[in-house]
Amino acid sequence: MNDNATPLETLLKQAEDYSKTSIEFFKLSAIDKSADMASTFASSIAIFIIVALSLVILNIGLALWIGKELGESSYGFFIISGFYAILAVPIHIFRKELIKIPISNSLIKQLLKQKR
Repeated sequence: MNDNATPLETLLKQAEDYSKTSIEFFKLSAIDKSADMASTFASSIAIFIIVALSLVILNIGLALWIGKELGESSYGFFIISGFYAILAVPIHIFRKELIKIPISNSLIKQLLKQKR
């Protein structure tokens, strides 16, 4: 009877070790994916801020130039803001296709990415 108990105890011990190892693997995998997503997000935000500041400065310069050409500086700002108001309409209409779906797909790819 003692011989039958030993293989069962060994099997249970191996199952316990396997489950602990699996849990540890999933924890480390989640940490890796979280760190990867956070670093991707941080770099994307940094690039976005740099591009946004460049565009703001460019738009101010363009508005001042247009206003100078038209004789009144406020006209240039009105024209630039009108351009962005017109641009906002199709972006609002197609926001799901242009913004939501690509961001969701990117996050899913990051989460499902396998290390080689």
